[in-house]
Amino acid sequence: MTWLEKNIKKKSYIWDIVAFIIVMGLVTLLAWGSRLMSVPYTFGEQIPLSLDPVHLPLYALRTVLRMVSALIISFAFTFIYATIAAKSRRAESILVPFLDILQSVPILGFLSITVTGFIAMFPGNLLGVEMASIFAIFTSQAWNMAFSFYQSLKTVPKELQEASDLFGLSSWQKFWKLEAPFATPNLIWNTMMSVSGGWFFVVASEAITVGKTSVTLPGIGSYVAQAIQSKNLPAIGYALLTMLIVILVYDQLLFRPLVAWAEKFKFELTESQDSAESWILTLFQRAHLLRSLTRKMGKQWTVFIERLPKLPRHTLKFKESSSLVMRLQGVTWYGILISGMAFGAWMLISFITSGVNHSEIFGVFMLGLITFARVFVLLILASVIWVPIGVIIGLNPRLANRVQPLAQFLAAFPANLFFPIAVFILLRYHLSPEIWTAPLMILGTQWYILFNVIAGASAIPTDLREAAQNFGLSGWRLWKHLLLPGIVPPLLTGLITASGGTWNASIVAEVVSWGSTTITATGLGSYIAHWTDKGDYPHIVLGVAVMSLYVVIFNRFFWRRLYTISQTRFRLD
Repeated sequence: MTWLEKNIKKKSYIWDIVAFIIVMGLVTLLAWGSRLMSVPYTFGEQIPLSLDPVHLPLYALRTVLRMVSALIISFAFTFIYATIAAKSRRAESILVPFLDILQSVPILGFLSITVTGFIAMFPGNLLGVEMASIFAIFTSQAWNMAFSFYQSLKTVPKELQEASDLFGLSSWQKFWKLEAPFATPNLIWNTMMSVSGGWFFVVASEAITVGKTSVTLPGIGSYVAQAIQSKNLPAIGYALLTMLIVILVYDQLLFRPLVAWAEKFKFELTESQDSAESWILTLFQRAHLLRSLTRKMGKQWTVFIERLPKLPRHTLKFKESSSLVMRLQGVTWYGILISGMAFGAWMLISFITSGVNHSEIFGVFMLGLITFARVFVLLILASVIWVPIGVIIGLNPRLANRVQPLAQFLAAFPANLFFPIAVFILLRYHLSPEIWTAPLMILGTQWYILFNVIAGASAIPTDLREAAQNFGLSGWRLWKHLLLPGIVPPLLTGLITASGGTWNASIVAEVVSWGSTTITATGLGSYIAHWTDKGDYPHIVLGVAVMSLYVVIFNRFFWRRLYTISQTRFRLD
């Protein structure tokens, strides 16, 4: 062995040592923090929370643990739910509208319904309250990730599908060798947005209320809520600084390596000269022992996939059912579906009318129409602003690396920290809350549009970009023939999730407060917030049901039609 080889081998062990220290440090930190989530606790007992900034590192760890747990559950949900929806037409007809409903249900609605069950599952233990908080964060992450994965599975290029059929891949092999890798880049960007969305709603998720009893879990969100209630501006500043540090850390340790790693899954014939980079990914790639271990694990996974049973071609040919049998199957399926929907609607109406006057229901629909107008206008304005910016960022990987942590921080910035400024400006200049509280609704959800556009633009193959440059395409011709086909499908995914998120954010944004001063705008969001504070479940369910109805109708008759057009007219294949 030469001196050079010995030196390289020594350096590789240094990388192994550094990688081992980082991994074991993170595991130890997470394990220590997890112990604090499962301690004896009697519901109703107040958990001490201090605004002393010395406690913020521990609060940040508690919040990060909840978000990581929710993210793991979100990935499992995404791979199962979105795959079934994309593979089965009958399941798609149910699962996709149901996903529309789920993303329109407010975080407060999920907390109100599920918290009692989680507490009952873990009596005498804090884990029940923690699970309720984790589930609330999950609801702010999963729907966007599922929509993104579903959209990617529906737009896999036809030539790749034909190649997988030619090689005789089974459905399981096709999923792991083609579909999941193709969807990975877009899923990672949407995961970043989902995690930021979790930060946006972390204030609500760490304040658990059952009836007249409230429990505040230690975390950054509860720290921010208490700082706002106490009008403690220095504490808010400390919380923002802590959030920035945490976002920068997980950007460096998680998302930047994932973005760089996902470059190999881009569908292109010519490799891009400007690729995303990550020092942590380089570190693990240079770690000799870790690289050998992951390589062996990768080979074992490949062997496992290769050994999966393949169905012979002739076994895939089933005898076609007669038209009469197919009609009977369809009638039976949709009969069961309609009957289930009718029963659910009857139960819902019975519960609502037990505590709400019939005359009030029409008024709630009118409130929904007011909020709908705000949502629609805000989505148009956000698209006009962020689509060009997202394309510029997505086409430049180096710029994307620089913008990525800043965009995550802005997306994670809690909107209620703007409430003091909003209250001051509204009162100082006598502005109408009906108009000027509306921008608060889009502060957290506009980033769904930006992140999806960045993902779509970055996924445009380099060879197509070079071809467009050689043909001298510019201006509208460049957008028409290259950029729009590349970004429209993910843009529509971003608009759908942003629409649901903006409806959700209306509950927070239509009622702004600072200390004892509260300003309320007319709308469905303020209606739900009002009755949630009073704990009136029939009124809460009515508001949530009307909001879900608006979201589903708008998605089915507008966004979904555009989505279907994008799958046929805007495909890079």
